[in-house]
Amino acid sequence: MIKVIVVEDHPIMVEGLKNILRTDLTINVIGDYGNGKSVLQALEEKDHPDVILMDVNLPDVSGINLTTEIKKKYEDIKIIALSVHDEQPVIHSMLQNGASGYVLKNALGNEIIKAINTVMDGEEYLCTSTREALKSADQDLLKAIPRITRREKEILQLIGKGLTTIQIAEQLFISTHTVESHRKNLMEKFGVNNTTSVVKLAAEYKLL
Repeated sequence: MIKVIVVEDHPIMVEGLKNILRTDLTINVIGDYGNGKSVLQALEEKDHPDVILMDVNLPDVSGINLTTEIKKKYEDIKIIALSVHDEQPVIHSMLQNGASGYVLKNALGNEIIKAINTVMDGEEYLCTSTREALKSADQDLLKAIPRITRREKEILQLIGKGLTTIQIAEQLFISTHTVESHRKNLMEKFGVNNTTSVVKLAAEYKLL
């Protein structure tokens, strides 16, 4: 039995998803939550799901940031993004930050079930509309968005908050040399010569 939770703040959408999932006897919906705070609390207190169906736009946090936070603590949980957005940077950011699938909310019900089964098999799933959106995306933009590691993202977020190299090293329990190496790598990946530009571009690409 595949244990699934739904993270979505629109009750009608929640009920629709539950009705779709009830048609598959191998799937068990063990909970639904309307915001990021409640799902994080549930993950600490209750049985963990195998899959989370997650709205990209939640009232208290972006699905991108929530995905990052969940994957840090619970690597085995598969996350499938649900969204009305087919913009390439949003899709790219969700996948880069740990989502295993991306399904547009207007997708057919069987695509939701197919997505769950696919990610449980260890593969990535993009619904038909998402694949079409990526095909028609600006290829130059696709190439421009670099892939950054989880540690690089942590350092980038702290740089964005104004922390110095020493402060970052202390907070992450790493050496200042390691921090500087990551700074250099980030500037090379983004093709700029200062971390201020790195932070600005990362924000534009929705990597933060």
